[in-house]
Amino acid sequence: MRILLPTFLLVCSPVWLSAQQITGQIEKNPGKPHVAVPDFRASGSAASFIADFNSTVASDLQNSPAVNFIPKTLYPLQIPQQPSDLIAGVAPPSRGAVAIQGNRLTDWSLPPVNTNFLGIGYGAEDRGMFVVFGWLYSTAANIATLQQAQVFGKVYTAALSQAGAIDAGHRYAADILAQFGAKSLVGTRIVFVSNRSGAKEIWVMNWDGSDQRQLTHYGSITSFPSVSPDGRTVAFTTYASGSPMIQMFSLDTGRKLPFYNQRASLNYSVTFTPDSKRIIFSSTAGGGAAQLYMANADGSGLHRITASGAIETEAKINPKTGTELVDTSGRSGLPQIYRMSLEGTDVQRLSAGTGEATNPSWSPDGEHIAFAWTKGFEPGNYNIFIMDVASRQVTQLTSNEGRNENPTWAPDGAHIVYASTRGRQSQIWVMNADGTGKHQLTQTGSNEKPFWANAEQ
Repeated sequence: MRILLPTFLLVCSPVWLSAQQITGQIEKNPGKPHVAVPDFRASGSAASFIADFNSTVASDLQNSPAVNFIPKTLYPLQIPQQPSDLIAGVAPPSRGAVAIQGNRLTDWSLPPVNTNFLGIGYGAEDRGMFVVFGWLYSTAANIATLQQAQVFGKVYTAALSQAGAIDAGHRYAADILAQFGAKSLVGTRIVFVSNRSGAKEIWVMNWDGSDQRQLTHYGSITSFPSVSPDGRTVAFTTYASGSPMIQMFSLDTGRKLPFYNQRASLNYSVTFTPDSKRIIFSSTAGGGAAQLYMANADGSGLHRITASGAIETEAKINPKTGTELVDTSGRSGLPQIYRMSLEGTDVQRLSAGTGEATNPSWSPDGEHIAFAWTKGFEPGNYNIFIMDVASRQVTQLTSNEGRNENPTWAPDGAHIVYASTRGRQSQIWVMNADGTGKHQLTQTGSNEKPFWANAEQ
């Protein structure tokens, strides 16, 4: 879909680069830690919900690129549940394979498990609450005592319900991942567009696809959501009043916030500065093709950034530097990805100029962009790519999986959310930033244009 057509917000197509630059999938890190977490058991009323806890922990670890999660089918017969079940030190040489039961930490470092870390624990009910005791241990053979081997031990308290057990599982998995430098996604949200209520409206869900709820109720075309870096404000464009206008909502209260729209046939595609105080958006306020404008978060203090004569849209400000942006521009013909300063100077084309390159999104480290492109290993169809901006090297993350577009990085820099049309309707998917671990988050209606929001600061 080309952005040069003057119909409603057609900026939703992918990106391009030369085939010679495409390097294939990102190399996995062979040195990342191996982690095993056997299923926890629980007593009392907590036993009804411990399976939800276990499946949540396994899913979070399996879907994280920070660790290799060891399949449970490889675990020893004897599963420790608490520190008193464990024995430190290396087993005597005469034990033999039959005697390897799992009560020694080093049992877990041997084949077939070959893990570096072991998570253990159990659940219980305490005063009407779901309580889990969770530990993480190193299985290294050179650690002499259990105290030295223990990485952490914590208590997780939640509501005595399925939702509570899931929440506790997310927090335990997040604490494990934090040991290896991975940021937790717990508390982050994904804002997206869905037609499941009969019209395109803005919806929001938790990072794992749970608690999907409708944010706007206009009964009109409402699209192109963006969220402030502090996680508090969502901006979008709606036709509710006739012409497409920007509106701001509080993600906490769901209430409309003040915003002054310029008199224009089109105001849309908002991006926030890292401090959440200013925005850049596309507008036809100057007449002709939509150009980039900067304003305060309430729409005041407007000034124009670009004057290319071609459509300038999908601006995204580098979250690390706050001094540059990328956008989708038609200044060279078909839409391409360009980089420039916040004042529209030092313009450089990042994409190679072939095909249509759109939907740029900065990684949290400010060194990569994700985008959609019709070239690569499946020419003619939109797919997700990432680019190392310094080297211009690109890597294809999707192919032969339908039409894939509108990628946005997760706050942890390790996941990407995107829209994929593999049948008649588009759905929201998530994958690791190396293209692995793809899984679907939405099922109902047609869902598109996801934006991954930070946890509220």
